[in-house]
Amino acid sequence: MTKLVDAIVVGGGIHGCSTALHLCLAGMKPVLIEKDYAGRHASGVNAGGVRQLSRHIPEIPLSIRSMDIWERIQELLDDDCSFESHGQVLVAEDAAELEACRARVAELNALGFTHEELIDAHELRRLVPAVAETCPGGVVSRRDGAANPAQTTTAFRRKASALGATVREGVAANNIRQRNGLWQVDAGTESFAAPVLVNAAGAWAGRIAAALGEPVPVETVAPMLMITSRVPHFIDPVVILRGRKLSFKQFANGTVLIGGGHLATADQDRNETVLDWSSLAVSARTVFELFPIMRGATIVRAWAGIEARTQDDLPVFGPSGRHKGLYHQFGFSLHGFQLGPGAGAVMSELIVNGGSQTRVGDLGIGRFSPSTS
Repeated sequence: MTKLVDAIVVGGGIHGCSTALHLCLAGMKPVLIEKDYAGRHASGVNAGGVRQLSRHIPEIPLSIRSMDIWERIQELLDDDCSFESHGQVLVAEDAAELEACRARVAELNALGFTHEELIDAHELRRLVPAVAETCPGGVVSRRDGAANPAQTTTAFRRKASALGATVREGVAANNIRQRNGLWQVDAGTESFAAPVLVNAAGAWAGRIAAALGEPVPVETVAPMLMITSRVPHFIDPVVILRGRKLSFKQFANGTVLIGGGHLATADQDRNETVLDWSSLAVSARTVFELFPIMRGATIVRAWAGIEARTQDDLPVFGPSGRHKGLYHQFGFSLHGFQLGPGAGAVMSELIVNGGSQTRVGDLGIGRFSPSTS
């Protein structure tokens, strides 16, 4: 027998779990379907950056909305998600990069955004004392920070379940179809029907969109991370670079997480990734050059998570251009973790109210449709 629910959310990453939770807060009773378990892929194994810094301009309003939720995450989830706000710093390695930083901050200020602040060499070394002496400055976003991705995604799933969401893990969403004004989805031996379907299936969401007649230029990618041996405490903010690929964070136990976007080979059909050790060596060398204190550290472990990257590096977010009751929420392109809390809140508003005061129109799937003008 088909079970009638208020909404079907496909995908148990931070975005699907956040949307399920916020639909519950709005009085709806959704079902969340995840083929593995919540946070199994990108949402549970990323660097955990909670970053407004260096965002694409069309996603800044969503990022700001999300940061407001991060700052009260304990209140929302009954879990602090190990969120710490020591800021994030983008380091300029030479004068040309610093001038690009200056232009970026001026552009944002002209648009009314003030979260990014240009800093000189003195302030850079106050925030990041161990950085190489040759670096002339950079940009800081002082409210930013980091959280534990697996803990956070699990907390969203747990709170959604506690508030009435039906959660089905370990079963894939199959046979998605629309009949008599309702979306119907099979999940193992069960079938669900609802007037609303949210496609939040991460690396697998592009296949769902294409099957429903809305193909998106999206590729499956697997960003790599590594963790080092313990070194004495030397840094509080998260550090990223403007030129070379690097994100860099030290934990309380002294270990250092190194990321930045170098990619493994992803096999989404087998749920597997194959690491590219030569690219990991490039990341290690960058750290070696930028932070002399790290030259005695060793790499302990490396891994990668599977996710989706769009052609323009922006998420596909909002209502379908073809089907009533269908919403897309995927393609967060290696920078979706911080957006998760706000994206769930905004998606709930789009579904329940038909709109949101948070500006997300430039993220819609329609940007990939051929012009009809």
